[in-house]
Amino acid sequence: MGPFKSDFLRSLSERGYIHQITDAAALDARAHSGVISAYIGFDATADSLHIGNLVQIMLLRRLQQSGHRPIVLMGGGTTKIGDPSGRDETRQLLTEQQINANITGIRATFARFLDFHAGPTGAIMANNDDWLSGLKYIDFLREVGRHFTINRMLTMDSVKLRLEREQPLTFLEFKYIDFLREVGRHFTINRMLTMDSVKLRLEREQPLTFLEFNYMIMQGYDFVELFKRHGCTLQMGGSDQWGNIVQGVELGRRMNDAQLFGLTSPLITTSSGAKMGKTASGAVWLNPNRLSPYDYWQFWRNTEDADVGRFLRMFTDLPLEEIARLERLKDAEINVAKEVLATEATRLCHGDALGREAAATAARAFAGDAAEGLPTFILKGGEPKLVIDVAVALGMASSKSDARRLVEQGGVRLNDQPVRAVTATITEADLDQNGTARLAVGKKRHALIRRA
Repeated sequence: MGPFKSDFLRSLSERGYIHQITDAAALDARAHSGVISAYIGFDATADSLHIGNLVQIMLLRRLQQSGHRPIVLMGGGTTKIGDPSGRDETRQLLTEQQINANITGIRATFARFLDFHAGPTGAIMANNDDWLSGLKYIDFLREVGRHFTINRMLTMDSVKLRLEREQPLTFLEFKYIDFLREVGRHFTINRMLTMDSVKLRLEREQPLTFLEFNYMIMQGYDFVELFKRHGCTLQMGGSDQWGNIVQGVELGRRMNDAQLFGLTSPLITTSSGAKMGKTASGAVWLNPNRLSPYDYWQFWRNTEDADVGRFLRMFTDLPLEEIARLERLKDAEINVAKEVLATEATRLCHGDALGREAAATAARAFAGDAAEGLPTFILKGGEPKLVIDVAVALGMASSKSDARRLVEQGGVRLNDQPVRAVTATITEADLDQNGTARLAVGKKRHALIRRA
């Protein structure tokens, strides 16, 4: 794909962000000739985003660095429904108060990655609840639609006949509501049933509620609203969102005769095939109240050798020439590149001072010093303490059962040695000459054990 004329698409291509584009040549010409506005949606299912969202955040950052306007769309409305993509079961419905609190927590992350100034390229944070709630459609779906499953509705003779004959069956016919007369008539059940997120749930005979099935209509309508309100012509997202994004592009053409575009990024996996961001101790959160800057630094420091260059391109602002130099380092020298990756990624997420402090803390811990900034457990009176109890006390495990699971999975280490039994204890004999021991859970949580 390429070569591109616009700085925006050329930068994305060089750094490995592009998976699919609806009309690459036309989008490249548009981005080359003037400022474009693009958005990515984020549902507020927690009070912090995590590493799995970081590619999308960096896409918006690259957009603004190239002289365009990023729009962060908070899904205050769609969170009330729940995105079925990649889910085996229905999401728990959140209250409006929970959703608003989560949006407040997420907003702080974007302030570190984007510039929300008042100029033509200043970032915007929008909330789709501003237009979706006014439709009163979501209230109806939350109250009534959650009790209907698509699985059951597809067994009805009136529906089966149309699908078997491959005749279009619109959402307007599937449910009568004013909003659907305006928007739903542009969506066919036939097309929506081909989407991976829907097919997966149906093939596994897992309930897919009418509430969730409407998510893709809401997402398509978001694109139309952002086009009308902010002149937004590009929606970006992960590769699992391709079907939803294309629906939005087509809806804009049908409702407003608008030329809209879609761009997706690839699913990021490690060189060993694991999904990025999944560790033995849970998600890698972006907010410091969820995960300390030091533990965030450690996550990046533990990157597999083969992934260092790719992650430097995607998750730091280092020049490509410098990344190429670091990527050529071999054997033990690759650790230098890993430390650069960890520090630069942490600086972007938590600020320059905390990024450098995390790197310094790691250096002291590696040298065996009592590292300030690490969680610390005081071993009093020389009494042995169960490792699982210490892990819970330090917040490295959510409960004793969680700690036992981590031990059984080989995810807990004491002084760099795996803890193999849930009955294992920490005693004075485990402390070094400085009176300290090191406890690690997964690749990202580290703590010190010290003599009183």
